[in-house]
Amino acid sequence: MMAKKILICADSTCDLSPDMIERCGITIMHLHVRLGDDERLDMLDVFPDDLYDFYKKTGKLPATSAGTPTDYQEFFGKYSNPDTAIVHFHLSSEMSATYNNSLMASKEFEDVHVVDSESLSTGIGLLALKAAELAETGDYTAAQIAEECRKASKTLNVSFVVDNLEFLWKGGRCSGVAALGANMLRLKPCIEVKDGKMGMGKKYRGRLEAVLEEYVDERLKGRDDLSLDRVFITHSGMSNPEIIPRVVERIRACAPFKEVLVTRAGCSVTTHCGPNTLGLLFFTGEA
Repeated sequence: MMAKKILICADSTCDLSPDMIERCGITIMHLHVRLGDDERLDMLDVFPDDLYDFYKKTGKLPATSAGTPTDYQEFFGKYSNPDTAIVHFHLSSEMSATYNNSLMASKEFEDVHVVDSESLSTGIGLLALKAAELAETGDYTAAQIAEECRKASKTLNVSFVVDNLEFLWKGGRCSGVAALGANMLRLKPCIEVKDGKMGMGKKYRGRLEAVLEEYVDERLKGRDDLSLDRVFITHSGMSNPEIIPRVVERIRACAPFKEVLVTRAGCSVTTHCGPNTLGLLFFTGEA
């Protein structure tokens, strides 16, 4: 009996670049973004700079929304057939209804496996890339790939440094007093993902360039538990273009990753965190 083709899919919140998506053969489910009354599809007909333009013009944040069960039924229906198995990756179930909605829809299809990334952004992307690599070997079924990636999700290290709390405040994720105080003191909080939830980590202080150097050192320097295949630098658009090469150089000085990948965050991170947000995302252990 001929082995099934395995299709690796992910929501657009995975924040992988178009080149990487094409190279690894990952199929994207585009989620909804609303700019006022105008509803568009994330990273298909609306992009992060569109969100900034909308905010500057209106003073209002765009809104992202989870895919509905019907959205996922239609998506899986395009690709599900007797010769194809699907592994699909989602934003953490603690942060969004996408996973539960997709899980509900998947029960109507044979050999569709949905994976709760317990993460966001290129944390999801790291799992999708791992899945694509496992599928390429031909040694795993879709169910086995999904299970391997569920295990790997426990070893993700995902964090972002936020330059300004304005977007978090406008989105109701911190108080106006806290945002004003942090900005006056030039505090730049680190948002960490643990057990599928976002929480506040260390609060850095000072110029963004210096803060990011300290952040990289604390995340990577002297560690012996890093999986050195790849690390993502994911950012929401940096006002100083020299920051990214400096961060790359700092990472190289801390750990011998085979790949240091730079990607622009999509609409979800952009809406919640605003410009000049930058994160490091990587596996630890044997993932």
